[in-house]
Amino acid sequence: MPRPMNRKGVSVKNLSAFYEPLNEYKPFGAGIGIADGPFEYVSALGIRLRWPFTTRMTVVQIQNGDLFLHSPIAYDAGLAKRLETQGRVRHLISPNRGHYAHIGEWARAFPDAIAWASPRVRERARSQRIDIHFGRDLGPRAPEEWRDDMDQAIIPGAVLDEVVFFHRPSKTLILADTIMNFELERMRQPYRSIAWLCGVYAPSGGMPADLRLALWPKRQEARPVYQRVLAWEPERIILSHGRCFETNGTAAIRRAFSWAL
Repeated sequence: MPRPMNRKGVSVKNLSAFYEPLNEYKPFGAGIGIADGPFEYVSALGIRLRWPFTTRMTVVQIQNGDLFLHSPIAYDAGLAKRLETQGRVRHLISPNRGHYAHIGEWARAFPDAIAWASPRVRERARSQRIDIHFGRDLGPRAPEEWRDDMDQAIIPGAVLDEVVFFHRPSKTLILADTIMNFELERMRQPYRSIAWLCGVYAPSGGMPADLRLALWPKRQEARPVYQRVLAWEPERIILSHGRCFETNGTAAIRRAFSWAL
């Protein structure tokens, strides 16, 4: 359960406790689970902004027993040891240019794992001087390694080209930044007001305003992708930021994409 709040909201030092316990595997469905990590700060133009974000990794066990880690959180030895009891850590996934920074840490711990690059993430890593060797590239269709378990698509955008995944056995959609669902009652000002103004708050969540603006010129190109994601009819959605949707996933997607559909 979340820790109690005072009237001014949760202090930053307690923010990482939003989704405690941290660095522990939590089942989310058949063959899929999550691990919540410590909060991190967003950087823009080389400046670290004061808005802290919670972090979350999705873990999928594919049919051959290998593990697929989506948006790896900061490496934690205890969590890594726990995951090794479930399968071989094999696929380290960067879903977009904002979710890649800890892949190198996991790759060093699991040298046989493959680091998968989302569009233009290599350039982003070089510009930030983060040492990651990406071995494979993600495309609009699932590769042989997990196509029996998951579908995927790329949502095009000027800010982020995000690779989204659908885990068929659990009917779970896996997202990074396409939808955020912050819980306002757990946030302090001014972040509570920013999340409200951007329309990315629980219980409905939404696509961040800057992404909607960036996608507006590409809405015709993106529309078939949105329709494809809707056709998957997800029952649940795992988000990197905010409360996940444990029910009514398709309705949440339809709301988030309504401006383009």
